[in-house]
Amino acid sequence: MSNTASLPLPRRADINPAPLGISILLILLGTWYLAQNVGAKLAALYVVGALLGLSLYHAAFGFTSAWRVFIADGRGAGLRAQMLMLAVGVALFFPALSNGTLFGNPVTGLVSPAGTSVVVGAFIFGIGMQLGGGCASGTLYTVGGGSTRMIVTLIAFIVGSLIGTAHMPFWSSLPQLKPVSMVTSLGLVPALALNWVVFALIAAVTVVVEKRRHGRLVASQLRPVAGSRWLNGPWPLVAGALALVLLNFATLALAGRPWGVTSAFALWGAKAAAAVGIDTASWAFWSTKANAAALAAPVTHDVTSVMDVGIVLGAMLAAALAGRYAPVWRLPLRSFIAAVAGGLMLGYGARLAYGCNIGAYFSGIVSGSLHGWLWLVAAFAGNVFGTRLRPLFGLEVERLKLGGC
Repeated sequence: MSNTASLPLPRRADINPAPLGISILLILLGTWYLAQNVGAKLAALYVVGALLGLSLYHAAFGFTSAWRVFIADGRGAGLRAQMLMLAVGVALFFPALSNGTLFGNPVTGLVSPAGTSVVVGAFIFGIGMQLGGGCASGTLYTVGGGSTRMIVTLIAFIVGSLIGTAHMPFWSSLPQLKPVSMVTSLGLVPALALNWVVFALIAAVTVVVEKRRHGRLVASQLRPVAGSRWLNGPWPLVAGALALVLLNFATLALAGRPWGVTSAFALWGAKAAAAVGIDTASWAFWSTKANAAALAAPVTHDVTSVMDVGIVLGAMLAAALAGRYAPVWRLPLRSFIAAVAGGLMLGYGARLAYGCNIGAYFSGIVSGSLHGWLWLVAAFAGNVFGTRLRPLFGLEVERLKLGGC
């Protein structure tokens, strides 16, 4: 989800007051505006987004970096944290989804078809993760944290998402299974047991690989420094995993469905294209009832858009508290090209695969969707390929130095 540059570094002596003040002001103003003009639930989801951004940044909770260091160097702490997140997630989500309600409100999972488009899209997305330097949530939180390279990735992400909506009728016509929910198909208890077994097996594989490569489990190189660890970071990976799953559960309770990210990018691209005279409303993808309504409504009424903005501002707040908000505006040409190529693949792949590392992988699996598991396999394969491509663009591939901790 993030590249090495986005991982927390030792904190500077002081906070960054200007970005701190701006982020707090925009979070407060946005919450007030949404509460007054749209609704209390959307205002609450904006705050949830901000908390997600803060958690992602302080825990440096990576999908992209976690997969890359496992592929390149056999270190599996990040993958084990993901398995913990998913294990707790299904324990929370499956009973609510089986019941159909949560705190008296109807809820539904993100369950999508599993087939050709998911395999192709997730594989493309996986390559894009490594070239672009992040995934969906990773792009947002690193932009909020001051990464100028990721602004390039985000813009290309939006363009790729828009192109994906134009081509979606073709991809959705290819062979695929109907949406399959393991909670519905297997029942609550068998679905929970099966998922927990698979999570445990994946975690066990990372332990075996890591011990074979390094002779032991490698301790995190991130250490707390002066100040409050919880306020300034970095957080332990376990804390980040638990924070993300609890905030996703809060999203389910408030929005009636789990956390998603990339549908907003497609919406922003479609609105921008319409503003310059492209008739996106006539495209098949944007002609469906739900998508047409989203395209016609103000962006402030879109749950995913509101949460995405909250993530950016929450990460900005976290970076400022940690004294690490310091954008660097120089970007090497090869890195720029990789960011553009990676962003386009991220956006296009996410549309084809019915989601990204959040909507398809995290929220898909905790929804019991079969397509979430298919996404994981195809995206991991794409990450393997993308990791091998990184040196061609002057991008680092992390390896543990001998004698390192």
